[in-house]
This record gives sequence, C-alpha cells and structure tokens, in this order.
Amino acid sequence: MKSEVILIAVAALIASALLTGAVRRLALRHGILDVPNERSSHDRVVPRGGGVAVFLIASIAYIVLAVYGIVSRELLLALLGGGTAVAAIGLLDDRYRVPASLRLVVHFAAAVWAVVCVGEPLMVRVGSQLVTLSWVGYAVAAIAIVWVLNLFNFMDGIDGIAASETVFVAFGVTASFVLTGITFPLYAVCLAFGAACLGFLLWNWPPAKIFMGDVGSGYMGYVVGVLTLAATRVNPSALWIWLILGGVFFVDATVTLLRRLLTGQKVYQAHRSHAYQHLVRWCGSHRRVTLGVIAVNILWLLPCALLAARYPERGLVIAIVTWVPLVIGAIAAGAGRRERLSTPAPC
Repeated sequence: MKSEVILIAVAALIASALLTGAVRRLALRHGILDVPNERSSHDRVVPRGGGVAVFLIASIAYIVLAVYGIVSRELLLALLGGGTAVAAIGLLDDRYRVPASLRLVVHFAAAVWAVVCVGEPLMVRVGSQLVTLSWVGYAVAAIAIVWVLNLFNFMDGIDGIAASETVFVAFGVTASFVLTGITFPLYAVCLAFGAACLGFLLWNWPPAKIFMGDVGSGYMGYVVGVLTLAATRVNPSALWIWLILGGVFFVDATVTLLRRLLTGQKVYQAHRSHAYQHLVRWCGSHRRVTLGVIAVNILWLLPCALLAARYPERGLVIAIVTWVPLVIGAIAAGAGRRERLSTPAPC
C-alpha cells in the first residue's frame, strides 16, 4: 500500500508542474496578472492564479487515496468541500476583487464544515495529560483554521516562500509520523499534498514565473489547518509538531499582527511590515530570504519537531523552546514595525 502512496505523490508532483505551466499560459492570455504597486515586494508584472493547479491536483490525489481506502470519508469531505469553497472565493478575488467581508464569511463556513466533518473537538497532550476542549474545542478549531488560512495569504509576499513553507510542513509532518510509526493514512495525504505544492514551486521559485494568488495561499493554509485538526484525533501531540514545523509563518504573522495592534496601525490595511518583507528590503533579494527561511526550517525546526514526535509528553515545552528564538528574530527583523515605502527588491 505504501508503494501506491509514493506513486500517487510522484504523479501529483508531475501533474502539478505540468498543469501550472498550462495555467500560466491561460493567465497570460486572459490578463490575470499581478501588477506591482506601492505595497508590493515585486518590481515586475507576473501572471497569478497558479494555485488552481495545486487545488485540482491535490483534490484528485485525495480522491485516489480514498479509492484505495487510505483516506477516510470524513477527511475527504473536509478537504474537498471546504477546500473547494476557499479555492473558489480565492480565484474570484484574484480575478475580480471580492469584498473582504464575503471572503471571511466563506472562510468561516469552510472552517465550520471541516470541524463538523472531522467530528471531534480539539485534543492535545500537555505533559502526561490528554486535554479535550469539549464544545469550546470546536470553536477554537474553526477560528484556528481561519487564522492559518489567512496567515498563509499574509505570508505569500515574495517568490517561493509560501510554496516552499507548505512543502516543508507537509513533508516534515510525514517524516515525524513515519518516525513514530503512526497515522499512516494522514501522512499519505500530507505526502500527496506536499508533492502537489512542490510541482507548483518549480514555477514559483525566484524569480517566479507565476504567483499562486489567493486561490493558492488560501487553499494551502486551509489544508494545513484541517490536517492539523485531523492529526490531533489520532495523535494528541500532533498540534505541537505542526506548530513547530510552521513556526516561521506562525510567529512572523502573529508578531506582526500584535505589534501593529499595539502601535495603533490599521491591521486591515495592506502593508509590507512582516519580518520577511523587512528582510527582503534589507538584503535586496527574494531568493536569499526564501533560502534563509528554508535553512531555519531544516536546521532548527525539523530537528525540534522530530524531537517532539519522539518525546510527545514534552511536546509543549519543546514547542515553546523552539519558538523563543523565532519570536526574538521576528522582532529584531522588524515584524510589525511601520514600513518605509521603497523600491521593491529584485528576485
């Protein structure tokens, strides 16, 4: 059965790369373009909407896994139902600009759908204790999915960063689950999802030939949120593993939001004040920042996540220790600090 999963992942990678190329040609033909403005981190026009390829190929991969009896009906419904809604509203926003209120309504509806499909409240391990959040867990899980969905959109501001982060998280979770010998169905989904994102990344690597758009960033964030919730059903320590692996994105987005709130900035207004955006202006290169994030992921976050998987009763402590230098680094890099508008950095 595991050989079939590997074949499905390889097929997803190849199909995603091919379809992304086709989507790029369609975007150019129909004028679906990202035009730089004073808030952009780019200095050139690039087609967008490449996330459509990830959504379509990943969805097909989930269905194939379900046919093989690997993915449960509940998880399949959560990924396909809510994922389709999030991808659809993202695609409409890429093309026509949808009001933020409508996007948020769709995001919450998708999150509630996922929570209902998964069917159990959030459960986490704190030390030797298993904590089930009861009915509160449903609300917390839905809000968390919406936050993860939107923070991926916030963090998708330079070439390759969001796609490479998603690939890392998906494959990192797969590695941690393989190490502990549990949740084979879930890591099969993670592997297929990561492979679909990797196919897109081949086109999105700096200098990007296509952007994922809201259809991609929203969808990737939604899937990460849903898979995190599903993982807690079979492994109560999974929450800490996911938070560790996604630490760069979670910390940068959260610190930026809190700092903007505390300094009286309009948090709903578009900005370039995330730590990674400040770093791009400082070092003058998308590629350097994306490679730096990848280095932090592999050299720091992955070992910490594997340690949390190996010692689940210490997962919370390991997560806190892991995040401390990330928080310090984000603040030092200027996360949430008022930006000075300048010329976008080259890729």
